Amino acid sequence: MILFVFEGKKREPMLFETMKRLFFREGQSITCSFNNNIYQLYQDLQEMDEGADIVSVLREKNKDNEDSPFKDDTRTSDFSEIYLFFDYDFQNKNLTLDEMNVQLKELLEIFNDETDNGKLYINYPMIESIRYTKALPDPDFINYTITLSECQANDFKEIAAEFSSYGNLDYIVLPTRREPTEREINKRKQNWIHLKEQNVSKANYICNGVHCIPADKSAISQEIIFTAELEKYIVPSDSVAILSAFPIFLYDYFKTV
Repeated sequence: MILFVFEGKKREPMLFETMKRLFFREGQSITCSFNNNIYQLYQDLQEMDEGADIVSVLREKNKDNEDSPFKDDTRTSDFSEIYLFFDYDFQNKNLTLDEMNVQLKELLEIFNDETDNGKLYINYPMIESIRYTKALPDPDFINYTITLSECQANDFKEIAAEFSSYGNLDYIVLPTRREPTEREINKRKQNWIHLKEQNVSKANYICNGVHCIPADKSAISQEIIFTAELEKYIVPSDSVAILSAFPIFLYDYFKTV
């Protein structure tokens, strides 16, 4: 059984359902929305007993939910793999930028193995990064950054929507009210492949100075990406290089080295 944990309860599950249909074989998985940001997850873990993990937090949050997939005896060990998807969200007003970076660094160290505590993937700055592209493939994607002041002045959702060549997410999301055509399936899959290539190549450039798909997925681990973002963008210029977690996860999941 595989557990997928999303920050939000609408956008991420919708994207994941298409990803699952396009790329994954049928298998047992559970999806759950944390329905809060990653810094709340950090606080929840701090407030629980020593040894608390993501499943403990989710079980507690869902204890009054009759449809909760987490029973009293559910443990992390019940899942063969755990993946978490959250936003960097550096316009958060409840913490300083330094506090956010300290917490995120610690969480990336805790959640660095999908077969143990779980593996954490980060969107820079938010899930809407997946929409921040011109017509696919976009050769200029490597250059796209966003500053803290820009995100504070305008909602990044709106910024991404205005920037994108696509009026909505239909270019990567399959229709749900009817059976998609073969052409729609093929087109969505190709666009996901473009997004994977763009984000993975850019991550490799940020981390290692080479704009291509790396031979070894460890070259762009989530911890290395965060360190590179910190040293090259966040600290010197209060900005981030725009990256989307789902395309990088696809590369990670299907690459064996």
